Amino acid sequence: MDYIAQLGLVALGSRMRAVSDRLYATADEVYRLTGLEIQGRWLPLLRILHDRGPQTVGEIADAVGQTHSAVSQLADRLTEQGWLSVQLDPADKRRRRLALTARAETALRTAKPLWRAIEDLFAAHCREHGIDLLHTLATFERALTPSLAADIVARAAASDRNALRIVPFAPALRAHFYRLNEAWLRKYFYVEEIDHRVLSNPETEILQPGGTILFAMLGDDVVGTCALMPDADADDGADGVYELTKMAVDESRQGLGIGRALMEAAIDEFRRRGGRRLFLETNSKLTPAVRLYESMGFEHQPSLKPDSHYARANVYMVWRDPQPAAH
Repeated sequence: MDYIAQLGLVALGSRMRAVSDRLYATADEVYRLTGLEIQGRWLPLLRILHDRGPQTVGEIADAVGQTHSAVSQLADRLTEQGWLSVQLDPADKRRRRLALTARAETALRTAKPLWRAIEDLFAAHCREHGIDLLHTLATFERALTPSLAADIVARAAASDRNALRIVPFAPALRAHFYRLNEAWLRKYFYVEEIDHRVLSNPETEILQPGGTILFAMLGDDVVGTCALMPDADADDGADGVYELTKMAVDESRQGLGIGRALMEAAIDEFRRRGGRRLFLETNSKLTPAVRLYESMGFEHQPSLKPDSHYARANVYMVWRDPQPAAH
């Protein structure tokens, strides 16, 4: 369940299914403890027949929001077990109507105090946590419009890698450099003093010494950033030695290849400048990021960078061009 929760809204159906299964299991345990043979999953079908009298499968399916096939299969099973009976529709002999048997009527009368207890207890829990669950659920159901699938496809097309633009630093984008990196750092680590200094003063700390800052854009949205920062502490002279740093991608846009596109652009810039050495520092717990770096040609070094500025860094990697220039 923790993993499904981490996936966010993209796995909402699976998460709600898991919650539904837990609720059904609770109801089934209540029925078992009180000696009732009914099951939680039967409730919509049994309850509508109890409240409205005999109904066709189609009428039930429309009323409870389930497919005709699902209602039909459950109805057949409950008819075989003696909970439902089949009646001919007086107005149309070709139509069948389902009705409760005496056994089902007796069980539902016994279950009514349990339903009230379930209602009261769940309502109390929701009040305790400040949740207006039924109102929120009704609002969310209205959001599930018939055009939702088409809207999702259209948005995915707008977020396609082909629509991605990599642009250089501009004053109007300055705040996004801090925003994206701060969100990433706070999720996995914390903002160190050097992070705050560099992110707060990108022109002074990165651009003026000869570095560059890149941004990934989808339409008007700034969805990622990274920087090439000259290494003033390089033991063999700073000229041509760069750190690939401050790479962050908006969490809601991860998985679209934005990080790879930023790295490709940064490496292209490093090549254009005739750079001698490109390195980065990271942490081994960032497995997807480390794999990306490896796939881009960064190689693990046997020891940490001696003059590292980062308390969190336990991985030091240096780039080796997979396609060195021909001589």
